[in-house]
Amino acid sequence: MKQHLIPTILGLALGFAAVPAFAAAEGAPHLDGATLGIVWTLPFVGILLSIAVMPLAAAHFWHHHYGKAAAAWALAFVLPFALIYGFDLALYEVLHTLLLEYIPFIILLFALFTVAGGIYVRGNLHGSPGLNTGFLAVGTVIASWTGTTGAAMLLIRPLMRANDARRHNAHVVIFFIFLVANIGGSLTPLGDPPLFLGFLKGVDFFWPTVHLFLPMLVAGSIVLAIFYLLDRWYYAREENLPPRPDPTPDNRVGIEGGINILLLGGIVGAVLLSGAWKPGIGFAVYHVTVELQNLVRDLLLLGIAGASMVLTRRDIRAANGFTWGPILEVAKLFAGIFLTIIPAIAILKAGTGGALGPLVSLVSGPGGEPNNIWYFWLTGTLSSFLDNAPTYLVFFNMAGGDPQALMGPLAATLTAISAGAVFMGANTYIGNAPNFMVKAIAEENGVKMPSFFGYMAWSSVVLIPVFVLVTLIFFV
Repeated sequence: MKQHLIPTILGLALGFAAVPAFAAAEGAPHLDGATLGIVWTLPFVGILLSIAVMPLAAAHFWHHHYGKAAAAWALAFVLPFALIYGFDLALYEVLHTLLLEYIPFIILLFALFTVAGGIYVRGNLHGSPGLNTGFLAVGTVIASWTGTTGAAMLLIRPLMRANDARRHNAHVVIFFIFLVANIGGSLTPLGDPPLFLGFLKGVDFFWPTVHLFLPMLVAGSIVLAIFYLLDRWYYAREENLPPRPDPTPDNRVGIEGGINILLLGGIVGAVLLSGAWKPGIGFAVYHVTVELQNLVRDLLLLGIAGASMVLTRRDIRAANGFTWGPILEVAKLFAGIFLTIIPAIAILKAGTGGALGPLVSLVSGPGGEPNNIWYFWLTGTLSSFLDNAPTYLVFFNMAGGDPQALMGPLAATLTAISAGAVFMGANTYIGNAPNFMVKAIAEENGVKMPSFFGYMAWSSVVLIPVFVLVTLIFFV
């Protein structure tokens, strides 16, 4: 009885009903993705095209009104959906998406953005091909342990400062997204949300470390080598670069705001806590259960972000060029993306009975055996545009959903699903959480990043051949 007392009091204080977590879904409205036509994905396509086209076609309008545009596309889905399927189901789907997906997503990004923005790397940083490649290599290694978002937020600002005198520097940020914000996060559940979902479903913590190490090593090494050669080519064509400063004590590399490194560890601990602690208590908000461990995690993350703001000197954030612009842009645009993506995920969950059934059926061979090539490419391609975490979960369940079987006789299938979800998040700006954040920070600091389709041209030329090679080595 006592174990339910604190959650009950907390729930009453927040205006929620405290219930056992497993009972919260009883009586909840249900969206059958098999009843949805492909036309329901048009608002999602619309917001993607807006992100891709509007910054080029109407830059001034987009800069001042992108939040309104995202809201308009969200309403273009929610209002017709409520009229056709009923207010109750629409309210449930919106609350489910906001409370269980979007709000935790943006709180984690906010905490990482705030804490990493308080770490200033000072000193003799000169954006040579060797230093840039070293930066990307270190970021790729640590991304599996700090998360791709944590590694990206920690390293992007010093990397940009090292290259701020170079005329050609957009490619540095592009390859940073490829490696640090995506491929590097494939070795532990801490690295990327899809792997964390697998961990919650029963996949061993170090299973990705063992099974994705070689695919990550192949893909990461090739992309890193391409970057080094390309960066040398660009560097040789730079003009009027300032001379490298002497390594005197005044300009040696050092870190200020070190307390934030400890706070980054606190963020990792809060995320791990939500995966390891299962009290079985949740707070029901119109049939949507916010589990206690997740509520505690989010409150801890907000507390850590607040501690960073209090404990970090203002001059450190000023030296970092820290502003709230990038996180506001991501929050507004991804609110629209998370809502308009609802029907696309529901259609996928319907499997072969949904509007995308012919596509989904490709993952099974003639005798019902898993087709790992298609598991890799379908999980990856859809993760490039949809949220890679639920996409991973859809194909995880399509492959049987039994973690013991998927870690055993079907290990190659789980490897294909995991690698597709993590690696191919690099294919677009919206494929993984930190991609768009890195783009926004880079643009705020004067880097001329390519458009949505321009970035996809880079990823198509660099990454797709690498993924084809990964397919031939590991999944044929």
